[in-house]
Amino acid sequence: MTIQKIIETLNITDYFLFFTLIFATYIFNFYYKYLTRPNPLPGPLPLPIVGNLHNIAFDLKLFYEKCRLKYGDICEIMFDGNRCIILSRPEYIEKFMSSACLRRFPYSQGLEELGFYGHGLAGNEVYKSWKYNRQFFTQALLVPKFMDNAVKFTNKLFDELSEYWQSLGKQNTSNNNNDNWTLETDFSAWFHAFTNDIISIIATGERTYSIASYYNTQSTIKSEHPEALVEDGNKFVKSMINHLEGIMFFMMVDSFWRHYVPIVKNKANSYLKNRDDIYEKLDFMIKKRRKEIEKIPVGTEMRTDMLTSLIIANTEKDTANVKTVGGETFEPMIDEEIRSNLVDAFVAGTDSTANTFCYITYYICKHPNMKQKMISEIDSVFSNKPYLTSDDLLKLKYCEAIIKESSRMIPVTNFAGRYMTEECEIAGYKWVAGTLFHLNIIGVNSHPEIWSNPEVFDPDRFYNVVQDDKNKYSLIIFGGGPRICPGRKLAMGELLLLMASVYRHFNVELVNMDEPLKIVTASANNVQELKVRISPRIN
Repeated sequence: MTIQKIIETLNITDYFLFFTLIFATYIFNFYYKYLTRPNPLPGPLPLPIVGNLHNIAFDLKLFYEKCRLKYGDICEIMFDGNRCIILSRPEYIEKFMSSACLRRFPYSQGLEELGFYGHGLAGNEVYKSWKYNRQFFTQALLVPKFMDNAVKFTNKLFDELSEYWQSLGKQNTSNNNNDNWTLETDFSAWFHAFTNDIISIIATGERTYSIASYYNTQSTIKSEHPEALVEDGNKFVKSMINHLEGIMFFMMVDSFWRHYVPIVKNKANSYLKNRDDIYEKLDFMIKKRRKEIEKIPVGTEMRTDMLTSLIIANTEKDTANVKTVGGETFEPMIDEEIRSNLVDAFVAGTDSTANTFCYITYYICKHPNMKQKMISEIDSVFSNKPYLTSDDLLKLKYCEAIIKESSRMIPVTNFAGRYMTEECEIAGYKWVAGTLFHLNIIGVNSHPEIWSNPEVFDPDRFYNVVQDDKNKYSLIIFGGGPRICPGRKLAMGELLLLMASVYRHFNVELVNMDEPLKIVTASANNVQELKVRISPRIN
């Protein structure tokens, strides 16, 4: 009763003063903790509630570049309520690539709610579960003939892509019999579709028909594939893109907002519904494939895709039959974990390869002499062959140098997170357990003490050059240590094959040589559009 009487005596001014006092106390407490933090480092001043989100939101790549230039090789920001130490020197980063530091971020209730935390590889911070999934994921990629089949499917899919380009090119000319057609198109859209198609085949043995779907949006003549298959595949691709957005949403947005603020709650529910739709489709595929495998006699050679490899791993139908690693026993994988690994394959294998190929195209078209050197190498390896094999790809040394230099100039991801679970010493400072670090990939890849003229595109840095062990982490493309990308060999092979196939058969030029590359930058550098002019090469 006493509290009720006090409340009744308060007026609007009293409430305003009360909330002002609370807010002022919060501000004071926020900056007191900031100013008395251990190991204070230079960095942009954080704001209450948002930290440095206002700095990060506009252009993450540019922000990390400016941090190194303005504050040095070790500085700090505040991100999602956590103090983050940004490291930009290879020797600082090397310690994080050891087995002692496997976690990439703190526990996230949001990611657990979405079903991303603690499953698969990408969002798995539980060591035992991560190790279990890593063993199976890697084993699936190392199945004999896996790379050969990936090359075969990429060649086949590229033939279809070539037919689509030719069809569109001829539709844009007055003479349909004219082979000297020219097509202006968006490489980003084509190769995001292409890589989604190929990762779908590699991961599940089934297509998403992404390039057919994009062709249908550009052409008056539709693809020969059934419309229902194309539409279903296109829907699945959009669902995966939506799921990737959901991962960022559930990582960044607080539980209270997701559950109680109407507009935000509706958005969260839509991401959860989208996740359930993806899970339902993948669960159907897993059960269907399990039934097919049950009917196949032991000893029969299986088709080569990740889904099949994950299902049969450590069973009587697994020819590798690796049941122990380092003395630890692994049981066959359950459907829930197979599903998580397939989601990881789609999320990691589509955008990264497509974006890197766009970086390559952009830089090569801007440097005609390097482009001609690349084409000469491709022609010499192709010779009179209709297709390249896995062994042929090993001969494309200059192409490989171009991939590395393009990735140095624009990395797929801007930073890699590492979360310390025990006290450690980094860069001369002692850090308590619970400290979050951001490994500044763009800063390392362009560090002036490591790279001469780092702003200049120069593939010769990597052409017939042995990397210095002292600068082991001066170039980060696929991460490092136990967390290194398990699909790096597949990604490099696919990029080499795409470069060889495209530039062997087509002339490619930028529509506007003076226009900068259109990138939407967040945790990754996603190419929004890359307008090119293509035409068939006349040999």
